[in-house]
Amino acid sequence: MSDFYIEWRKNENLKPLSLPNKEQYYRDLTNIEHSWSGRIDTNIGNTFIMEAEQQLINAMELFEAGYFDCAYYSLRSAVDMSTTMVFLTDLPEEEREKYLAAWKDTDDFPVQGRMVKQLIDNGDIFSDMYKKMPDFFSNAKNLSADLNKYVHKQGFQHFYISRNHTMNQDKSQDVFIKNFQNYLEKCFGVVAVMRLAFDPFPVLLMDEEILYRCFDSMTEPYSEKFVEKYIGESVINEYKNTDIYIGTYNSFICREKKNEDVFNVMKYQYIDSKRLDNIFEQIHLLSKVDIISVLLVASCEKIVKVFCYDGMLMFNTDKKTNRKALSWSNADIKKFRESDKSVNQPYDGAYISVFRFEDEDFYIEHNELLDKDDVGEIVGFVTGALFKMKSENEK
Repeated sequence: MSDFYIEWRKNENLKPLSLPNKEQYYRDLTNIEHSWSGRIDTNIGNTFIMEAEQQLINAMELFEAGYFDCAYYSLRSAVDMSTTMVFLTDLPEEEREKYLAAWKDTDDFPVQGRMVKQLIDNGDIFSDMYKKMPDFFSNAKNLSADLNKYVHKQGFQHFYISRNHTMNQDKSQDVFIKNFQNYLEKCFGVVAVMRLAFDPFPVLLMDEEILYRCFDSMTEPYSEKFVEKYIGESVINEYKNTDIYIGTYNSFICREKKNEDVFNVMKYQYIDSKRLDNIFEQIHLLSKVDIISVLLVASCEKIVKVFCYDGMLMFNTDKKTNRKALSWSNADIKKFRESDKSVNQPYDGAYISVFRFEDEDFYIEHNELLDKDDVGEIVGFVTGALFKMKSENEK
């Protein structure tokens, strides 16, 4: 059998299409990708979030390649995946462990309908969401039923040999593409809302009153445009009536609100040396490494950057560096740490000096050499400030 015939037969009933706004869909998917939960007991759920996102990507690529039924299968898989991730994280611990073991070993495992029923009856968070968000779950159920028409090929319009037959190929594909986009966007919404059964932070952190009172969460908030396009304000408003949202909101709203300069240190590791007074007003709201990094910048005007955790965490300032490279290598860090000369180590047009505070190495970057007075001032200022803070906390 010739290669020509195989190529012709393989593509005979395929009709590749172009998906409008695909680039925007990829950008919008980062809302789901960056919604990782920091709950220790739901770490497996983050893996499911990544897999659901991958299935949505697969759906777009398969649809453009012409494999439309496989694209719809990937959409349904993303929805099923979002249900499974809640099922394996929201049930009481004993049941959760039992089903997780069965899922890992590919033993008997409930289908989607049965999972939903058990979550309604026994879920810690899902059951409350189901009761207070009836329209969302009704629409999600209808969505799965619609997707199944494509997956199970009910109707000749879901056959390749009918849809892409030469007699039909002159017909407009606009409606076909728009229908897929409609289902794709609905699946984005379902995955994004089911993620909220872990915790409310993707929505909670959209509120600046909470954002500026919260810890440095690994979760990024959904964007306003993402919510408007894929979820809807009505669904979000219903979610805000759930116990998990209200309880978490109330636990944060009573905390002290950070000013913008302190927030920038905590969230973005940015220290504005011209606004240190603002930072010192609320320095007690920062972590230990944040505090020491601020103290280092305040102790010497020559410091332009601070690194800690062996270079994995970098604090930028409003001052420019002479160094050209934007990153470090492990070999660089090892050299800085083990050097006999810890101060004024030349590096890429700048200098690195290593100081140790509170059992942690801090690597400071500076454009000018540090003299003995600078070193003494840095050590004395940081050590004295830390001692004072510790004494005040013990009172």
